[in-house]
Amino acid sequence: MQQQAVWNYPTHIRAGAGCVQELPVCCAELGIKAPLLVTDPGLAVLPMVMEAVQQCRQAGLQCELFSDIQSNPNGDNVVAGVRAYTSGQHDGVIAFGGGSALDCGKAVAMMAGQSGSLWDYEDVGDNGDKINGAAIAPIIAVPTTAGTGSEVGRAAVITDAEQQRKKIIYHPKMLPAMVLLDPELSAGLSKNLTAATGMDALSHNLEALCSPGFHPMAAGIAVEGIRLVKEFLPRAVDHGADLEARLQMLVASSMGATAFQKGLGAMHALAHPLGAIYNAHHGTLNAILMPYVLRANRSAIEAKIGRVAAYIGLPEANFEGFLQWLLTLRQQLAIPHSLAEIGIDIDQAERIGRMALADSCAQGNPISFSAEQYTQLFCDAVIGQL
Repeated sequence: MQQQAVWNYPTHIRAGAGCVQELPVCCAELGIKAPLLVTDPGLAVLPMVMEAVQQCRQAGLQCELFSDIQSNPNGDNVVAGVRAYTSGQHDGVIAFGGGSALDCGKAVAMMAGQSGSLWDYEDVGDNGDKINGAAIAPIIAVPTTAGTGSEVGRAAVITDAEQQRKKIIYHPKMLPAMVLLDPELSAGLSKNLTAATGMDALSHNLEALCSPGFHPMAAGIAVEGIRLVKEFLPRAVDHGADLEARLQMLVASSMGATAFQKGLGAMHALAHPLGAIYNAHHGTLNAILMPYVLRANRSAIEAKIGRVAAYIGLPEANFEGFLQWLLTLRQQLAIPHSLAEIGIDIDQAERIGRMALADSCAQGNPISFSAEQYTQLFCDAVIGQL
């Protein structure tokens, strides 16, 4: 087991078993005296959250809990969180949990200092210029799953329930000022969630690598992130208490979200509308969609995939060798092969194709697919036709 480390890229990160105990110290360093701890209902009743709240209170902090969050957080959840933040006279946010809690916590911290409505700040056009960055509350992020990497992200993905569409709220100062990567917090995660969130981390690293954007540093991070997933995700799934595997997967998750500054692609362009319409788990969606998107993008990414296949030590260091490794990994982790296996059908195929094309992540795909091509890609994933 490695010793704790302190990093400052992409933000201040403390990594190691037990580092969650440094929450009160982190609050003090950021000048937070009354944090609102934002988490989800499932975590809110667990000892890890109650202990974090108690640690803060014992240090003299006026810490309260907010957990009215759905698995895909929506605008109403953010509004309720801002109400709790304002009424409790809080001065900072501790975003504690999986991607849903982290995204909602970041959105609450941003919206607490704004005068407009949440959707006024969707990451479209110059909407970001309307955000008062100086009024965004300081954020400490404590991930309990290794997948979204939201702890090092500058955005929050929030569902507009009325439009059944996931929207991205973005501002550079939404990046948490401090992150605690404590593998002990994810040690009790189920095999299924460990697998699904771990595949989400893989999707971020993989799509960032394949995106045509110019960002060599992000590309380098993505390649190593993929290697960490290959080496440590099966260990984390099979041996949940393996703290080294848990820590390395937390790192791979943070690396994926750091790397996707370079761009994402069709996996996420499809996963976002599917998550909004069917309320399906984001990581599971990306895991299922992954080979179909890779195959569709093959002509544009074959050389990159060959290089990463060689780097991670695959016996066949080419596109087909990588694809076979991916399919074997999914089978090993009990990831479904088709969207039909998680209850998604093709009834809304054309709508999903249009929504995928309109999703901001589509801009980062190596090939510019049409709405019709996204529809076909979705249908292939539904029926399992690779």
